[in-house]
Amino acid sequence: MAQDPARLQVLMTTLALANTESQALLSEVLTGSGPLGTVSKGDPMGAGDAFSQVGMSLARNPMALMQANMDLMQGWMGLWQEMVTENLTAEPKPDKDKRFSDPEWQANPAFKFIRKAYDLNSRWMMSLADRAPDLEEPIHLRAKFFMQLLTESLAPTNFLGTNPAALKAFIESGGESVLAGIRMAREDVRKGGGKLHITQTDETPFKLGENIATAPGQVVFRNDLLELIQYAPSQETVHSKPLLIFPPWINKFYILDLQEKNSMIRWLVDRGLTVFVVSWRSADGVTKDYTWDDYVKNGIYAAVEAALQASGAKSLNAVGYCIGGTLLTSALGHMAATGYKKIDSATFFASQSDFELAGDLKVFTDGPGRDYVYGIIDNHGGIMPGKEMYETFNWLRPIDLVWRYVIDQYMLGKEPRPFDLLYWNADQTNIPGPVHKRYLSECYAENRLAKGEYTVLGEKIDMRNIEIPVLLQASKDDHIVPFESVFRSAKRYGDNATFVLSGSGHIAGVVNHPDARKYQHWTNNSLEAGSANAWLETATETPGSWWPTWWAWLKPKSGRKVKAVEPKDMGLGAAPGTYVKVRLEDIKLPPL
Repeated sequence: MAQDPARLQVLMTTLALANTESQALLSEVLTGSGPLGTVSKGDPMGAGDAFSQVGMSLARNPMALMQANMDLMQGWMGLWQEMVTENLTAEPKPDKDKRFSDPEWQANPAFKFIRKAYDLNSRWMMSLADRAPDLEEPIHLRAKFFMQLLTESLAPTNFLGTNPAALKAFIESGGESVLAGIRMAREDVRKGGGKLHITQTDETPFKLGENIATAPGQVVFRNDLLELIQYAPSQETVHSKPLLIFPPWINKFYILDLQEKNSMIRWLVDRGLTVFVVSWRSADGVTKDYTWDDYVKNGIYAAVEAALQASGAKSLNAVGYCIGGTLLTSALGHMAATGYKKIDSATFFASQSDFELAGDLKVFTDGPGRDYVYGIIDNHGGIMPGKEMYETFNWLRPIDLVWRYVIDQYMLGKEPRPFDLLYWNADQTNIPGPVHKRYLSECYAENRLAKGEYTVLGEKIDMRNIEIPVLLQASKDDHIVPFESVFRSAKRYGDNATFVLSGSGHIAGVVNHPDARKYQHWTNNSLEAGSANAWLETATETPGSWWPTWWAWLKPKSGRKVKAVEPKDMGLGAAPGTYVKVRLEDIKLPPL
């Protein structure tokens, strides 16, 4: 109402252009292989079935349903009373939910009511699965997971008409914010081949080996599965035992070497270690049929032998990150069974070997979820596409990794900003189908590694036979590898295991340089507690990074000091190598 006629005319003209753009966007989605095409194939993940079983359980237990509805009714009565009696001129209080940080959510009665009504309804919806008394655990987990996605998608911040910041930008820009947002959405749909592929960051400023992944070194070994990088020493003397790191093949290794200021690789080199890192090849026509045994033989064993040959050492210490740690555990079990004794200790970053309490990812490993993933692999020539993995991990944290960008870019019209961590996050890799299928079925679904029923290269693996010292790190807010799951994994190793809990999540909890002075970590010499929470109750909290605590554990296991030697130029190129530079668009897969 405050706009003059000229501004209103500009606004209406912009809206007409936005309408044209939105019609084109809808057409591109309908003709592409996007979300609507997926929906038309039914309910591949079994969300509808899970909701249905919750409904049937509540129908069989009417008192539980009645109590749920009574709680909802009482909540609404309390909300109306609060809105009528509250002093609306009171000073707004900071909101703990960052989605509602705009002052209007506190100062404006209408928006305040919308927000509180959303909270009330969300709590009721999320309570239904817990109130259904006779659900099987996979159904309960699936219902909770998809209800969480539903409630988060219905947040008023996700809609232009109920987002005060978006409305303000819409008016002040004369509608340009919405027009720019729709155009960015169209570009993201084009990039995803008809399926929305949200751009989280401006990738143009980043170049591997120039301003990220810059730690100096050489590729000293290469086979069809991996490149082994040896990093140059920064001191005249080094510890005699090298450190060999096996990162996950779901992502690329340079999360450990993003920038000089936060590089774990540089920090370890500065401690006087000869550091080797495996750079996995993104699955393609050459490696698409590789199995778990291939990753053990041509990955773990090959890298260990190559690192020892390059360094001249007789044994080394190893690190496994996430699924790289699961692979390392299986290989250590095989080494214990066959008498191979060239790894003296192992550290695990956010890695599981007991998957009983593996969290939301188990939704993708029960019947419907596993069949859905298997279908994706089969439809892409036996490869699990990196784009699908990227979407999966985004939807495990949709507030931060989906809706935040929908709001900022598509509603506020903001261009994505450069951010090294998000550049790495979007630089995904493909996975060989046989490896991924076995991981989902035998590790997640059947928990065979923890039960002593997993086989590697023909040997049945028993984790209790792994006698070397192991340290397992977990992160308190990890949504991919819950710390309770890592704690259970630590107890599977027996008496020679150490457990360390860090603050933050799957990435920041692991890669937390001491100079950043962020977060905290907890230590406890005993693993006798029955649960991770019980362990935490008696643990000692220390401010800052967990790396120095790890180094205090690792240093005595790293051998005497010897003269440092530069990595040899094997004619394979300098760090970060060639495999890491292959992007998804460079590998052609059959379309879904």
